[in-house]
Amino acid sequence: MTMNQESCNLTDHSSQSRRDILKQATFLSGMAALSRYFPNDLMAEESSNDSHPLTVEKITRTSIRIPFRPVAARNMARELPHWEYFDIFEVHLKSGIVGIGEGSMYYSWGFTKDDDIARVKGSNAASVMWDDSLGAGLQIALFDAVAKQAGVPVHALLGQKVNKITPLSWWAIEMNADDWLMECQDAVKAGYISFKTKGRPWMDVYAQVETIARAMPETFKVNFDFNDTLLTAEKGIPIVKELAKYPQMDIFESPIPQEDAAGNVEISKVTRVKIAMHYGIPSPEVVVKSGCCDGFVVGGGASRLMSQGHEAEETNRPFWLQLVGTGITAAWSAQVGGVLKNAKWPAVNCHQLYEHDLLKRTLVVKQGKTEVKDLPGLGYELDREALKKYTIERPANRPDPARLIKSTWTDGTTIYTANNGKINFMLTAGQKGLYPYFKRGVRTEMVPNDGSAQWKQLWEEAQAGPVTRKA
Repeated sequence: MTMNQESCNLTDHSSQSRRDILKQATFLSGMAALSRYFPNDLMAEESSNDSHPLTVEKITRTSIRIPFRPVAARNMARELPHWEYFDIFEVHLKSGIVGIGEGSMYYSWGFTKDDDIARVKGSNAASVMWDDSLGAGLQIALFDAVAKQAGVPVHALLGQKVNKITPLSWWAIEMNADDWLMECQDAVKAGYISFKTKGRPWMDVYAQVETIARAMPETFKVNFDFNDTLLTAEKGIPIVKELAKYPQMDIFESPIPQEDAAGNVEISKVTRVKIAMHYGIPSPEVVVKSGCCDGFVVGGGASRLMSQGHEAEETNRPFWLQLVGTGITAAWSAQVGGVLKNAKWPAVNCHQLYEHDLLKRTLVVKQGKTEVKDLPGLGYELDREALKKYTIERPANRPDPARLIKSTWTDGTTIYTANNGKINFMLTAGQKGLYPYFKRGVRTEMVPNDGSAQWKQLWEEAQAGPVTRKA
């Protein structure tokens, strides 16, 4: 074990104490914000009864499926078709105020369960809204309801507004270069100047970046999330150096496993491109001491967002908020970004994937930023016609249709990958090094299910792992 690796296992108790202080300060700040708008007796947990306007009288949950836009659809279909499914929550207060929230059915930092709904009913909304265990959809709806009751924006309940506008990034899954270009062009038309996507060994990352360099101005920035698929610093550094030649390349996220602080330090040393890591691994103390990354990815519930956001500020590093959903989640993210000083990198909300964002009035993005609204609640209204249009019966299980994916390389190698009941089955194989390593000329696409015995046989064979064929 090297000295750098060994240092990752050390605990800085003074820093740990500072984090505890910050968490306590976040809690006290939230309570102080509430006290400005409500008398203490209305905020008290025991005040939840029929005579108090903050009492949660009813909670409704509506299941919906929102189709992806065409380019997103043919690429999300490989591993993430279930991202089309959401639950929309509406929290009805005794006062008549209704708060809205949403949660993805199958991808979230926290899911709202039936017993979460049951324990919140009859409670004082202000006393439970900071509870991250309630899940994304219910928590957002509670904040929206309480803020509307107070006649203030959600950001006023979270802390002090420090940003009038907040940056956003367009998001897309990994794609072949031609699809990638169309997505980037759509992003520019919509007002974005930042594009986050995935770096994968079954896609030609060189062609992707070269295509963008030819078509987009240098001010259009690209963030590559490798999800550890560069595997090691030794293997990944040549690729990092090659991609960094293009001025549009701005951030590499998790190029190799985050636990490998020493390896990430080596990558940082050889590139001007910034390195981002999900907050917490390695610890902030190790990040500061080693310099293994330039900033963070921050996500989770309200309490965790505030805690990690302020802790990141202590490290003097920027971060982006990663809160995934439709326009409802994007509106929530903007409110959060309004109170976190170091939320300087473009937020990732993924609402651009869908044919509708569920809002009556969509978020306006200009030069890559959107306004932090000062209207009551989230600052946006639910489009109830759209809600009605996309309502479905909630699936009993995660939708997982049979899929067969074909990746072809210029040397005649073809690899077939099939869904196997697990999420991110291609990513998992990539993290194990089961594909050729970031070669030029590779293309990946779905193999349509023609109902033939040949298709079924190959799909069944590939369920055990990627199947290689040589020309």
